[in-house]
Amino acid sequence: MMWGNGMGGGMGWGLLFWLLLIVGLVVLVVVLVKAFTGGPGGGTRQGGTAPPPTGAGPRRSREILEERYARGEISTEEYRERLRTLEEGER
Repeated sequence: MMWGNGMGGGMGWGLLFWLLLIVGLVVLVVVLVKAFTGGPGGGTRQGGTAPPPTGAGPRRSREILEERYARGEISTEEYRERLRTLEEGER
């Protein structure tokens, strides 16, 4: 038999090496994706903007709304509706 001359052990280490390499690459890709997309709890929402910091006043909320409208992230109708909601909350 061929296994008796010690070649079988080398194949096992080679297989282990490739498995560890593949697992390492998968982990690296997952970490990079989470780092660049914000990951879970990273502070980004589906709209792509971070929520205003706690305690941000109506002025900052309006600025964020205007920025999103200027970038084309929201439609004119959505902008007007959210602006009206902000103005009602200020009263």
